[in-house]
Amino acid sequence: MDARPKMIYLPDTMVNWPWPRTINPHFEDVKAEVDASVRDITPSPEFQASYVKCEIARLAALAYPNAPRDYFRIGCDYMTVSFFIEWYTDTANETVTKEIADIVLDVLHNPHKIRPEGECIVGEKVRLFWVHVIQFASLSSQRHFLATFGAHLRAVVVEARDREQGHRRSFHDYLKLRRQTVGVTPCLLIYEMGMDLPDEVFYHPVIRDLIECISDLSLIDNDMISYNKEQAAGNEDHNLISVIMLELGLDISGAIAWAAHYHAGVQKRFIDGLSKVPSWGPIVDALVNEYLDGLKNWPRANYSWSYENQRYFFIEKPEIQQTRLVPLLPRFERATL
Repeated sequence: MDARPKMIYLPDTMVNWPWPRTINPHFEDVKAEVDASVRDITPSPEFQASYVKCEIARLAALAYPNAPRDYFRIGCDYMTVSFFIEWYTDTANETVTKEIADIVLDVLHNPHKIRPEGECIVGEKVRLFWVHVIQFASLSSQRHFLATFGAHLRAVVVEARDREQGHRRSFHDYLKLRRQTVGVTPCLLIYEMGMDLPDEVFYHPVIRDLIECISDLSLIDNDMISYNKEQAAGNEDHNLISVIMLELGLDISGAIAWAAHYHAGVQKRFIDGLSKVPSWGPIVDALVNEYLDGLKNWPRANYSWSYENQRYFFIEKPEIQQTRLVPLLPRFERATL
């Protein structure tokens, strides 16, 4: 008999976050464009069904509410590219995952090179995205994106190795890796795409810590919300809730409560960190403030999207937001996932 609880309580981790949900006014028409472009090259009906459930354009609209239409479309395209990469690597072994990562990195550094016949569709999808980006993005934002996206891809390969070897990480080792696999930092491209944000700012310890905070907030919320689906499919090893349960000897409810408490501490660290941002002079400070506005919005966008898409839940979302309760799914019900 399964002695686990029949329901999971999902706390409202963002109830005290000062920045509210907002959405880009171009959401509906850009969503139609992006969805049509994906339908034209979808690799399978299963991919298309999963893509529709994920509502990529909604995440981008929530993440970039003030972005002009062209920048918002690029944000949608990047998140679509990420979805393609995840589709081909999420359950793959290290060798296959590294092959995909190498294709992506080659494309980003050689965007005008014709892709070889028979190559995975990810290559051409990334190429079209990057050729579009470099028409709009400042050189500094391109450089920062290449660094953060490269780190993300390398981490995804490490995750594949962990998965293949059945390796379970400690809490702190997991957090270090998950900050990269969650993929927040490359998404910040849109916030600086139209500005020349100096490396002195981008790599300043205070700015890096603020970015680490929003990565942590996002990964905690993502892992908390996705745990139910992942444990049912037997894919929960790369999930914070499982890591906490194993390391601290807690049950599901205890691990979620512990994660929520840690989340609250990271929120405080972020808010306190804003007061430590130094001045680089009035011109650069104006750019920094605009960039920070994006960082402030990201955790709210991620949280709102998690409850508004169809990826994680199998009951009505308004009911979840009211009761905060979801039924614990039985293990290995793969056919329904």
